[in-house]
Amino acid sequence: MAANLAHPVHARIHQLVQSHRVVLFMKGSPEMPQCGFSATAVGELEALGVDFGADDVATVDVLADWDVRNAIKEYSDWPTIPQLYVKQEFVGGSDIIKQMVATGELHGLLGVPFEAPKPPTLRATEAMQAAIAAAGAGPGEYARLVVGPGFRYQLAIDRQNPGDFLVDAGGVKILVDAGSARRADGISLDFRPGDGGGVIIDNPNEPAKVRPMDVRQLKQLLDGPTPPRLLDVRTPEERAIAMLHPSAELLTPELAAELEALPRSTPLVFHCHHGGRSQRAAEHFVGRGFTQVHNLTGGIDAWSLFVDSGVPRY
Repeated sequence: MAANLAHPVHARIHQLVQSHRVVLFMKGSPEMPQCGFSATAVGELEALGVDFGADDVATVDVLADWDVRNAIKEYSDWPTIPQLYVKQEFVGGSDIIKQMVATGELHGLLGVPFEAPKPPTLRATEAMQAAIAAAGAGPGEYARLVVGPGFRYQLAIDRQNPGDFLVDAGGVKILVDAGSARRADGISLDFRPGDGGGVIIDNPNEPAKVRPMDVRQLKQLLDGPTPPRLLDVRTPEERAIAMLHPSAELLTPELAAELEALPRSTPLVFHCHHGGRSQRAAEHFVGRGFTQVHNLTGGIDAWSLFVDSGVPRY
C-alpha cells in the first residue's frame, strides 16, 4: 500500500516530509533511541553533521504515536522502522543508511563532502591470532571486525562481501567493511583467556567511554558535597512506581537540550530499570563530547537491592 493523502495520518506524514530537509521516523528520540537500529541511524546521521536540533530536521518517535507507527509503513511501502527521508526522498532503514554512507551516496544527498574510505591498519597479537584460529573458520571465511557508530564493536567469522577490505593484521587476515574503516584504523586486538578475559580492543580513534558506576559508589557521591547530575531515562509511568533518589531528573527532550549547553566536563550519571536504556542514553552524551558520563550498573533495581530497600521493585 502506498501513500494515500486522503488518509488523515498519511496527510500528516506527508506534510512533515515536505516541510523538512531531513525526517527520521524512529523508536525513541535522538537523545534516547529505544532500539539498536534507530541508534545506528542516529549515529550515522550525526557523523555526517546532521543537527537534530535544527529547524529543517525532524524526528518522530513512533512508539509515542501508534497511528504514525502503522501509517508510515503504508505511506512508504516499507515494513520496518527506522525510516529516513532526505529532501522529500525516501532513503530506507538503518542497513541502507549504512550502505549509502559507505559509498558516499548519503553524503551527496546531504551535501556533505565525501572521502572514499581506505584500508585500515590493524594489528592482532599472537594471542588474538590463536583465538581466531580456534574459532574454526572454514574455506573462504575470515574474522570480521565491525566498528559501528558510537564505537560499538562486533567480531565474528564471515565471508567477504563486495566493498569489504581484507586487511593483513600481522599474521591473520581480517575483514572490515567500508563503513567501519575510518573508525577501525590503528586498532590493536588482543585476547585474554579465562574467566574475565576475552577480546581486548585498543582503538586510538575512540572518544571517551561510558563508565559503569556501582550503586554503592553512587550513594557515596549523592551523600557528598558535589553530587553528580542523576538522570532517569525511564518512562513517567515507571517513575511513578519507584524513584531512585529525590535528585533524580526525568530525562525529557527539553532537559536533554538544556544539558547540551553544559560544560562537557559536567559529571552525568544515567539510570533506568536495569541499565540497558540508560547505557544507550549515556552513549549519546559521550558522542556529544561529554567526558564524565556514567551508567548505573543494575539500575534502580540494584539500588533497591543493595542501597535502599524502601524503593519498590517492579
